[in-house]
Amino acid sequence: MTTREEIVKDWLPRYTGMELDEFGEYILLVNFSNYVRKFAEWNQVPVKGRNMQCATSDGITIINFGMGSANAATIIDLLLAVEPKACLFLGKCGGLKRKNSVGDLILPIAGIRGD
Repeated sequence: MTTREEIVKDWLPRYTGMELDEFGEYILLVNFSNYVRKFAEWNQVPVKGRNMQCATSDGITIINFGMGSANAATIIDLLLAVEPKACLFLGKCGGLKRKNSVGDLILPIAGIRGD
C-alpha cells in the first residue's frame, strides 16, 4: 500500500468488519452502539462489528465511530474509500443554550475543545 486510496480501502473494512461494496451511498455517523443495534433491528439486518460497529439497509449505512475527535477524523478519512453522497452525524453536544430542545437541528460552524 503506497497511496492514500489503497490505505483507506484496506483500513475501512478492517475497522468496520464490512466489505466496501456493502456500504450504502448515505452514511449516518453515531457514537452510541445502541443506535446501530436499533437501526439493525428495525431494518432486520446484521450488525457488523469490530472497532466501529455498523449496519446497512436500503442504501444507508450507520457507523458507530466511537468517542473523540481523533476517531471522528479517522472515520471521515476512511470514508474516502466508498465516496458517500452524504454523511450526517447524529449525536449529542454539550454546552447548549436553554432555548434548545430535544430534536432541534443544530448546525455547528465551529468547535471548541477543552482537553
